[in-house]
Amino acid sequence: MALEGSNNQEKFANLCNKTHKDQLIWFLNCYWEDIEADKENFWLYAEKCKELDLENHENGNGLDELNAHRFLEAFDETMTVRELRNSLKQSGAVAQNHRFKTVPISHILLFKYKKDFNELVTRSQGDNKEEMEQAKAQLEEVQALFQEARERAEEAAALLKVALEREENARQLEAPFKAAQEELEAALADVKKQEDEYNGKIEDCKRRSEEGGVVTRNKAKNELAQLLAEDPLPLRKAKITLEAAKKKAEKARAPFKAATEEAEAARKASEDAKHAAEAAVDAAADKVAEAEAFLNEVKNKPGQPMGALYWVERELHEAKKYLPESKGGIRK
Repeated sequence: MALEGSNNQEKFANLCNKTHKDQLIWFLNCYWEDIEADKENFWLYAEKCKELDLENHENGNGLDELNAHRFLEAFDETMTVRELRNSLKQSGAVAQNHRFKTVPISHILLFKYKKDFNELVTRSQGDNKEEMEQAKAQLEEVQALFQEARERAEEAAALLKVALEREENARQLEAPFKAAQEELEAALADVKKQEDEYNGKIEDCKRRSEEGGVVTRNKAKNELAQLLAEDPLPLRKAKITLEAAKKKAEKARAPFKAATEEAEAARKASEDAKHAAEAAVDAAADKVAEAEAFLNEVKNKPGQPMGALYWVERELHEAKKYLPESKGGIRK
């Protein structure tokens, strides 16, 4: 993986056009044996560049002068941007008349570690391109799975919120439905009571119409005829009340039933999304383990781009923060 350019100065310019992260990885690959102990700082440098590059963030390749000063202050570096630029001109990394627009991280690293830019742009970046590409592909797959898991978890949370809202709506509609049911039951009980009394009077009249003297029997027959002619007023009122209670209960039942069905459907959708999120997390956990095993195998082979491998390993470490500890995750 060589840099383009007809001379080392042009190659250095092309290196500085790479993203913050790619410049850092390039430097690590070149000087791994010298700076391995500082590898975590390089990760922090990338995070700070992403934060301070207000326009391009992680896709940028340099900081403006003000934010370059902020970067240096954040890591207690005593160098100044002026010193950096003078040093680069003196070393030949840039032309004497070069106009600096930004401060790439490569400028800072060259000055900090006192390295020769000619060496930086010509040193090997590792021999095993195929395995490195495979490691990157596995990392991208891990990141995609975690993104899917996050999306499924967000979907599950949103659906749970909908389910809870609909369940609350169903609970609120349950009260008038229950009240209507109680009224209906009371009306049914009253009708039964009135009918029992009415039927009891009829049976009594029938019995008296067949017993005793003529006057007594005739009086009982008249009473029976009046009873059979129409329902007594209390029974009529009870039946009217019952019909009203039935209509009221039916009216209350419809929205309660609909709300209950909506709540049940929302709860099921929420549970389905939760299971999908858990499945995505499981798939991500399996892929993390697979990627880590592959990295450990590759690292033991000679000629590897150790800086690039460290970066993949570090990004896997970050990804594991989104895994439950029970599945090999780590605390944030």
